[in-house]
Amino acid sequence: MKLYFYYRNIPHLILDGRTKDEDRKLCLERFSDPNSLEKVFVLSTKAGGHGLNLQVADTVIIFDSDWNPQMDEQAKDRAHRIGQQSEVRVFRLITATKVEESILSKATYKKGLDDKII
Repeated sequence: MKLYFYYRNIPHLILDGRTKDEDRKLCLERFSDPNSLEKVFVLSTKAGGHGLNLQVADTVIIFDSDWNPQMDEQAKDRAHRIGQQSEVRVFRLITATKVEESILSKATYKKGLDDKII
């Protein structure tokens, strides 16, 4: 995804496991600024899954589904926050491979069990 945005010259921000705490705060401020050129925020599920509020986001694209369905739910919830003014659209990209299909199938099954138990 990062390479695509570089190739297309689309201004974007990146937050992953290598992002320092001070850079993390800067990224959040820049993304939340209405005058910012960066309208795309690429987050890894693990690094972006804790403590982020992205009320200005209106689209979430999951392209690295996790075995744990709660991780993907948490990723979606970053944009579904109090103060959200826009409709949030969520897209999940998967490849037509046995591995990805297996991950999605097992995660969906786990989520179904979770819903029944709760």
